[in-house]
Amino acid sequence: MLKVYAPDASKILRRFSAGETAELLGISASHLRKLHFEERIPEVETSAGGRRSYALADINAIRDALETAARAAGKPTGQFRPGRRPGDPLQVLSFLNFKGGSGKTTSSIHVAQRLALKGYRVLAVDIDPQASLTTLFGYRPEYDFLDSGTIYDALRYDEPVPIAQVIRKTYFDGLDLAPGGLILQEFEHETPQALIAQVTPPFFARMAAVLAEVEAEYDVVVIDCPPQLGYMTMSALCASTGVLVTVVPNMLDIASMSQFLQMTSSLLEVVSGAGASMEFDFLRFLINRYEPHDGPQQQMVAFLRQLFGDEVMVTTMLKSTAISDAGLTQQTLYEIERAQFHRTTYDRAVESLNLVNDEVESLIAKAWGR
Repeated sequence: MLKVYAPDASKILRRFSAGETAELLGISASHLRKLHFEERIPEVETSAGGRRSYALADINAIRDALETAARAAGKPTGQFRPGRRPGDPLQVLSFLNFKGGSGKTTSSIHVAQRLALKGYRVLAVDIDPQASLTTLFGYRPEYDFLDSGTIYDALRYDEPVPIAQVIRKTYFDGLDLAPGGLILQEFEHETPQALIAQVTPPFFARMAAVLAEVEAEYDVVVIDCPPQLGYMTMSALCASTGVLVTVVPNMLDIASMSQFLQMTSSLLEVVSGAGASMEFDFLRFLINRYEPHDGPQQQMVAFLRQLFGDEVMVTTMLKSTAISDAGLTQQTLYEIERAQFHRTTYDRAVESLNLVNDEVESLIAKAWGR
């Protein structure tokens, strides 16, 4: 307990084996060894037994070296750095649902981390006053960001600061964080008065304006929305190019989601009439905490697919004790060592996560016309 909540504790990411690194780079382990032997990539930490281990920064340095070599040889680039190319718009993904406990934060952080592991430049934005995403990145919002330092500072109506001043580097190389905290509730309280005073930009355009300040520095922005349809969520939606609605396949959650969609539709129509751009590259329903052998859940998933068709993601996020157990120590499955779990449980959970996150990546690629 003291290790997790020590006053001066800060999180660090584990190192990766040669096999894991090769998989992340999309090459074979033998090819990785050959690249080292030929000194075509930077050398990394090696154990007394000759085993190499890689920090994520090492992996990204290798990516950059391979991209530089491909460019010098006149070969196609983008294999190792699959992010934006000239003309590609910033992709902004919002994870949302009206109901708490639908797995928004778990889904958003795993997507953000998976994209960072694959070489994308990612900004995670926490607009939930509960700040669970911020907590998972090793911060204590109620202590670290009690009065300032959150995304609210950039969005506020009086004396906003540049978003660059609130963005924090994380222990994931290539993944930055705009933190959340309780003070975000002030945005909900101040917006009605700002509307009367006609402060510009209006609430629905503020997130887009703020993200535009750092657009050149990222490929993807992942926004973890609060379980409510307030002004902050609307601002995130108006800045989004993609929306992922997380839903647990049971009757109560789906009934709640139905109400959420009706409210969202009405409110988006209002802000659209006020000049907001509401064009998404994609909107998908992500089935969360799915138990394949649960008959009623199977029926609910079939119902959703019949109702929404291709807007329901092909892959599902399986319910797993590995994900919840990792969360007990404020970790994700991409951070924790495989040896800390039963291998079958861990492998099953990671495979499910990777399939979901790679489907999200394919949606981003399609939005970029690839």
